[in-house]
Amino acid sequence: MSQLPEQSSPPPSEPSGPSAERPHPLPTARPVPTSADVARLAGVSRATVSYVLNNTASVRISEPTRRKVREAAEELAYVPHAAARSLRAGHTRIVLLPSAHVPVGPLYSRFLNELQWALRRLDYTVVQYGSLGLDGDEAARAWAELRPVAVVSLGEIALTGQGVEILKRSGAKAVITLGPRRVEGAHALVMDQREIGDCAAEHLLARGRRRIGVVMPEEPGLDLFSEPRLAGARAAVAASSTGAHIEPLPLSYTEESATALAARWDGLGLDAVYAYNDEYAMLLMRALQDAGVHIPGDTAVLGADDLLLGRLLRPRLSTVRIDLVTGQRLAALVDRVVRDPGGEPERHGLMGARAVRREST
Repeated sequence: MSQLPEQSSPPPSEPSGPSAERPHPLPTARPVPTSADVARLAGVSRATVSYVLNNTASVRISEPTRRKVREAAEELAYVPHAAARSLRAGHTRIVLLPSAHVPVGPLYSRFLNELQWALRRLDYTVVQYGSLGLDGDEAARAWAELRPVAVVSLGEIALTGQGVEILKRSGAKAVITLGPRRVEGAHALVMDQREIGDCAAEHLLARGRRRIGVVMPEEPGLDLFSEPRLAGARAAVAASSTGAHIEPLPLSYTEESATALAARWDGLGLDAVYAYNDEYAMLLMRALQDAGVHIPGDTAVLGADDLLLGRLLRPRLSTVRIDLVTGQRLAALVDRVVRDPGGEPERHGLMGARAVRREST
């Protein structure tokens, strides 16, 4: 039986016609605009572009020229290269703020926002650094990698003298700590939390209260504030010679925790409570009222921070008003130390405290 010859298939033809699929060319990357491009478009020198965009105050440039440079930069979508600018200046304009990983509350949030706005107005770049999991010298090395010109540490990181030296050797001209203690080599803004507890206890003692509960938040990290406040309250009671008693009260920021504490309130025999801050005070006061505890007849309730919402409650919440220095003052300190880094480390009090009596005490 004969075998049929194999038929070869014709080679595939090239697609043709308007509907044929053709490979798309790769998009051409647009060139990155430079200061030379801005200078050509504005009709000025590159030096003038640098002076205008860097807000150099020491060189006088007319407002029409400044406007032309800014309009040219905007048209070209030109952005100055931070690294190149840092190389020319010998340092960055970065102020590093390690981000808080504990709930700091509205009062401190406003203070930190004010600080950041004030630093921006002074032409610093504020960088918040997520430092969760870092501590001590390890944190300092991580921060130093960004070569900040200043570091404002909020006190959650246990910065050491060696850590301060690491930051300064990397180019940081100002290292400023906020917290209850000083750190060798750093400027210190001391937030003495004991003063708040002392003020709260003195207010309640003056109202004739002798068995005082002090709320100790169970949320992680808040012991940085609550432990010194408890110590301050105990010191005030000890100094009063009244025979008053302080009772620490662990409390989570949940309705369930507050309800459980209110359910055993009668057995505690307390006639007053300093509830750490206004938020915990409002939480606990609501639970106590639901449990039939009369405020202030059975128990006086005192918060701290003087939040607006506390004034809207019934009874209106007594509180400890905390007077922080303004964010502008701290920004001015950062700027002064950056300009003159050779001075001795300074210590400044960051806040004061005073009781505000309302209906709940």
